[in-house]
Amino acid sequence: IGYLAAFSGSLSDKSLTEKFVPPICDIHAQHSFFKVEEQALNALNRQIEALENATGFIMAQEAVKSKTRAVEQELKARRLAMKQAKLDRKAKRAEAKKHLDEVDFLHLHQQLAEESIAAQLQYKRRARSLRAALAQEQAKLDAFTANIIRLKKERKQKSALLQQKIFDRYQFLNQRKEAKKLSDIFSNSPTQQPPSGAGDCSAPKLLQYAFQHDLKPIAMGEFWWGIAPKAEVRKHKHFYPACNGRCKPILAHMLQGIEMDDNPFLKNSSKHLSLEIIFEDEAILLVNKPAEFLSVPGKKITDSVYTRMKALFPHATGPLLVHRLDMSTSGILLLAKTKAAHQFLQHQFIHRSIKKRYTALLDGIIEGETGYIDLPLRVDLNDRPRQLVCYDHGKAAKTRWEVIKRNANTTKVHFYPITGRTHQLRVHAAHPLGMNTPIVGDDLYGKKDNRLHLHAAFLEFLHPASKERVSFELEVDF
Repeated sequence: IGYLAAFSGSLSDKSLTEKFVPPICDIHAQHSFFKVEEQALNALNRQIEALENATGFIMAQEAVKSKTRAVEQELKARRLAMKQAKLDRKAKRAEAKKHLDEVDFLHLHQQLAEESIAAQLQYKRRARSLRAALAQEQAKLDAFTANIIRLKKERKQKSALLQQKIFDRYQFLNQRKEAKKLSDIFSNSPTQQPPSGAGDCSAPKLLQYAFQHDLKPIAMGEFWWGIAPKAEVRKHKHFYPACNGRCKPILAHMLQGIEMDDNPFLKNSSKHLSLEIIFEDEAILLVNKPAEFLSVPGKKITDSVYTRMKALFPHATGPLLVHRLDMSTSGILLLAKTKAAHQFLQHQFIHRSIKKRYTALLDGIIEGETGYIDLPLRVDLNDRPRQLVCYDHGKAAKTRWEVIKRNANTTKVHFYPITGRTHQLRVHAAHPLGMNTPIVGDDLYGKKDNRLHLHAAFLEFLHPASKERVSFELEVDF
């Protein structure tokens, strides 16, 4: 029995390092095809950059912009003058009709009509003249841009060919030594293209080396080492599963025929759990959702709060669930029996007039007694359902918190979510820019335990029937 070690991506800007298995395709080797073709692309980039920064090109761009502005301004002024002249002619006609006889009025009317036609012809001639002058300036600019467009098209073609060559060089083995190209593995994905970095993660490297050298994989684990990236939640020495976006399709091929543990996400962990109804009237009901229990049916598991309540209340109208809790989160879940009640309650959630409080146990001792976290979130497209902190494309996510109790190695807190983003409390707790202390049992952003220690403990809202504020509290013993 021995072991293999690998790292994802590069280490100190190297893809081949002592004590670690080699990359599946070392495109960064000194004389690799990638290096040769990368030099050709870089040469094209330099040519394009030189043309785009050339004095003649910049002057031609400015000349077209300046001429365009001048043409638009002059034509706009002429149109305004024509509009005013039209109003003046209309006023003359109205005034003349009062004082002139029919013959003189017809003569004036004809004269004004001729003025109108002459003004329109003059405008059209001037517009043609101005646009011809603008076209001359545009032709000078086009002479520069044609070469730039040609080089960019050549660069795009070369880049696409290089990318396809890379995909073809990445060929993954399974234990039967059946090779499959990267492009074939992702041919049925939504984009039909492998995501960036696919094939350079630890797990494919380890399995590839094992199969190449007739070694039998027994167990494998991947952990984060060092400083976390700014967007993601990664803790030093914490174990994390292979990502869904890049690794899952590759590993589906590489692990064919290898005996593995059952996928916990495909197990119905709620099968032996019961749902406690903590309040019910003609309009609403509230249940105590256990941890590891789905709010709504999943892709593989249909057992959920929704399906059980639908079976229990078959005549209820509307979507029933007013909001959701993560599968791993326990606590109060609000349901509406009628469509009208559902709309009334959902309106409160949308406008954030409902008061919510969660109880959580954090894996460490935190400083301070209260705080406020404002970290925008979006889904990690390469590793759903994980969330990232993203200031460019993330949605606003805001949380208030206060410390309730400190134990030897944990801190009990109350969370007051102002917004309701997916995994908001979990990321805000674990992220270095948040509390930097994950919730106990958070298998996505911290360490796995017997359960996620996060509980929806309090809910206050306006009742859809009585229109009075009501509140419900259900604490948990962490």
